[in-house]
Amino acid sequence: MTSILAAVTAFADGISRRDLDELVSPRAFDIDLHYIDGGPKTVQYLLAVDTINFCFWPQPGLEYEHLARGFKAVLVLIWQSTEQEALQRDADVLSAERLSCMTGEQLQGLLSRPVGSVLLERYGGEAAQLIAAGGGSAVQLVDLVVDAFPGFRDCAMYRGREIWLLKRAQIFVGDVWGAFQGKGLGAFHDIGALTMFADYRVPVVLRQLDILQYSPELAHKVDCRVELPAGSEEEVEIRACTVWAVEQIMIALRERHGRAGSPVPHSVQLDWYLWEQGEHQRENAPPHHRTITHFY
Repeated sequence: MTSILAAVTAFADGISRRDLDELVSPRAFDIDLHYIDGGPKTVQYLLAVDTINFCFWPQPGLEYEHLARGFKAVLVLIWQSTEQEALQRDADVLSAERLSCMTGEQLQGLLSRPVGSVLLERYGGEAAQLIAAGGGSAVQLVDLVVDAFPGFRDCAMYRGREIWLLKRAQIFVGDVWGAFQGKGLGAFHDIGALTMFADYRVPVVLRQLDILQYSPELAHKVDCRVELPAGSEEEVEIRACTVWAVEQIMIALRERHGRAGSPVPHSVQLDWYLWEQGEHQRENAPPHHRTITHFY
């Protein structure tokens, strides 16, 4: 088995300068997949999507792209219709009032209703006001999201220690940054402080690269699709080691390309890159770990 350091080095060496330029470009965020209008409605859309962006695997064939494109299709129909009556009919489809009243069957309401209620109470129902309260800090905004919305408090106990992974809180902030290309509502001076978003897809990619290596016992469970309980040591280790592995890749990329003054992608952008690799290889990839959770 290849050593982890050697695997990290090989992967970093295989990323060309052209690949890096593509990674750090505004095109790295998939604007075709998401609803982007350059204003507050985009933020409202992203918060709604990331509120229910978790645990697709129990439903065969359902993927994140279906969620994002489905929301986008509805909003384009309602918000960008050339027919004025369409806009008047339901211009507030993702308003905080609507989210706070949704049932569990409508939008996994266990999470969407509290989000809508707190958004109304603290931020006048506007996700853009939540963004503004962060003061241009990605880290501060993550803290505000975690404080406001219990469903985003992605924390596990591991051998007596709290492990904060914060996948959905960070991905919301990363999505806002990407959607606005780091400007306007998406201008965060410390976006580089965020980690990758620990979920199902990226560990598969890293495992295929020998950067993430499982014990024989864990490999057997994952490959046989044995469910790992949420918060179990094995599940936490997979996610935490995925974060650590991506940071090691970032260090290797900085050593190879950063010294020349060339821009190096943030962990957020590297996550997008690895996630896309996983999407392209999805049909032929080995199984991902299986955990029932609302954190990712």
